[in-house]
Amino acid sequence: MATLGVNIDHIANVREARKTIEPDPVQYAFLAELGGADSITVHLREDRRHIQDRDVFLLKKILKTKLNLEMAATQEMLDIAKQLLPDYVTLVPEKRQEVTTEGGLNLKNKKEYLMKFVRDLKDSNIEVSAFIDPLSDQIKYSREIGFTFIELHTGKYAELSGCDQYKELHKIIESTYEANDLGLVVNAGHGLNYNNVKKIASINNMNELNIGHSIVARALAVGLEKSVREMKSLISLN
Repeated sequence: MATLGVNIDHIANVREARKTIEPDPVQYAFLAELGGADSITVHLREDRRHIQDRDVFLLKKILKTKLNLEMAATQEMLDIAKQLLPDYVTLVPEKRQEVTTEGGLNLKNKKEYLMKFVRDLKDSNIEVSAFIDPLSDQIKYSREIGFTFIELHTGKYAELSGCDQYKELHKIIESTYEANDLGLVVNAGHGLNYNNVKKIASINNMNELNIGHSIVARALAVGLEKSVREMKSLISLN
């Protein structure tokens, strides 16, 4: 059964819209845990558009579950991660102009650099995941580079419907099996919501689903604790 990682970046988005102190994503992380979140995910972007350094260090102190730090593979972020010591790091591509992460890493382009980067994190006892598209070559590069986990990008699956969505789902299933055969632990995320999550959650050996926007949007109506409980229930039915 897949576990649930709750991304709270969008709580920080609301705070930063007014450059004030509320809503505090650290407080809302506590509510997500009460709702059953198995881990909390935050993306510390280079431009600090939402999550701030203060947030991640406070989260590390107060979380009862696990902290997943999404970040770009830069020296600045490496230094922060080694000081913070999150439970695991997920390396993601990052563009200043994007609203949200648009796709997976292209591991081939920075293979040698990433091998050293991942080794450095592992030497600090931090597990490392790569956010990648469900493609065979990217899975193989993940293994070669030394990642322990991968997170399959489900954004395309979430955008499609009908036969096209089924084909993308099958690609994610095949990628999960291929990664498992190589000894990689498989997570998934991006665009997952209350309508499309069950088929992804039902994939054999799917470890964790990372979901943020849909849960936070639902929380506007029912509250964060309940919205997390509802999502956790959908995932746990498999």
